[in-house]
Amino acid sequence: MYASYFAAHGIRVFMAGDGVNAVHIAQEMRPDVIVMDLSLPSLNGWEATRRLKHDVRTARIPILACTGHATHLAVDWALDAGCDAYVVKPCLPQELLRLSADLVARQTSRQRA
Repeated sequence: MYASYFAAHGIRVFMAGDGVNAVHIAQEMRPDVIVMDLSLPSLNGWEATRRLKHDVRTARIPILACTGHATHLAVDWALDAGCDAYVVKPCLPQELLRLSADLVARQTSRQRA
């Protein structure tokens, strides 16, 4: 649903069915922002985020955790892993798009400074 909404707004979307592919796609495509589900098979989103944030090719890409894990502990783990923001599903697609755009804008202004 979120990918379709983003695509309908002219945003190119890459999707991965598991954490291993998510890391690989991010390393190859270098997107402006990553929306990371934390409950991914084969490599969970927390570990995928850690790997991306420790890779020089992807370390500066903002990562927005979008997950059903709503506990304070899950939020802390996501932020400790390197997520730049966190949103709990279900959330409105407009909100996810707004948060993603905010992260990209922040990253762009950091790069200019």
